[in-house]
Amino acid sequence: MSAATVPAGTPVAPPAAAGKPGRDRYLDLLRTIALVRVVIYHIFGWAWLTILFPSMGVMFALAGSLMARSLSRPAPGVVRGRIRRLLPPMWVFSLVVVPMMFALSWQPVKQDGLWWFVKLAWYVFPVGAPPFPWSSGDQAGLLEDTWAVQAAGPLWYIRAYLWFVIASPLLLRAFRRLPWATLLAPLGLTAVIGTGLVTIPGETGNALSDFAVFGSCWVLGFAHHDGLFKDVPRYLTISLASIVMGFGLWWASGHLTADGWDLNDIPLAQATWSLGFCVILLQYAPSWQELPGRLARFDRLVTLANNRAVTIYLWHNLLILATIPLIDLLWKIPYVDAHLGSTVEAGYTLLMTLVIWPLLALMIVAVGWVEDVAAKRRPRLWPDGRR
Repeated sequence: MSAATVPAGTPVAPPAAAGKPGRDRYLDLLRTIALVRVVIYHIFGWAWLTILFPSMGVMFALAGSLMARSLSRPAPGVVRGRIRRLLPPMWVFSLVVVPMMFALSWQPVKQDGLWWFVKLAWYVFPVGAPPFPWSSGDQAGLLEDTWAVQAAGPLWYIRAYLWFVIASPLLLRAFRRLPWATLLAPLGLTAVIGTGLVTIPGETGNALSDFAVFGSCWVLGFAHHDGLFKDVPRYLTISLASIVMGFGLWWASGHLTADGWDLNDIPLAQATWSLGFCVILLQYAPSWQELPGRLARFDRLVTLANNRAVTIYLWHNLLILATIPLIDLLWKIPYVDAHLGSTVEAGYTLLMTLVIWPLLALMIVAVGWVEDVAAKRRPRLWPDGRR
């Protein structure tokens, strides 16, 4: 991602991947796992998945590492390049979703007045929260009436990512001057605005909270790139990370919500658990030019997921909803309706899990090439690395 020019005389640790060109397949593997976990979480809603693998913290940490690597070049060009890669896939998503909202009786001007036209700009440049109706269409229709809420759900990540990209030149400069203070400052901010000590209303508060919760993970990516932890004994790093994670679980235990141990609803627990988890992942990070051993069989999947990460993330929630009317077609088969109805009902979420991947594959073929155009590459329908 992006980086700032380092002032003369400022000591900078050598990049961890110096002399090792190409992609780090370990980081690519982690991003793939994070994407799969996000999809599974949004199908099953299992709160414990946020503890087993904090996907969003991992994705921000990986993005921060890549940003620091990119910022060896002039910062303005890097920031423009990252924004350019992000926006066209977002525009394609918006061109589909926003007309659907209007087609299903959304009347934003009546609800929000002319201010809505300003909010609509967030679908073009999402530094704010794009508007959407809380109820759209008919509850008994093809899509449930909360489809717009769920379709727009992933957009908070796009907003936070954009904020981090824009802030990265200053963040990286601050990190290289005061590494530990910059790494831990977002945790302090989370302790203030993520616990209710100070309340900032509306979407501004949500945006600041997201920036604070995952800020340490993003800066941790800088630390990974610069090799900060090479100078710290491994046992000390892991011990401190474990203490931070333990605090996160302790805090969560006293602030459980209706969804129980879902860290997405407990900002300070999310911030501390994600940071400690990512520290351990990156402390033990190998530098793989190729996936080793049995992992090599997943090489094409990992390549595809990384080449189409934005497409998968943007569309997965809407496609999960699309699995429902497809699975409901089974009841139109007389034998299924008469003999297997209860079995299909019991395995409904499993069927959703099976159907979502072909739908994602179709979406990758249909619009994934926009990511290539945004990156100024030759458009590809199925970029899994196969020659």
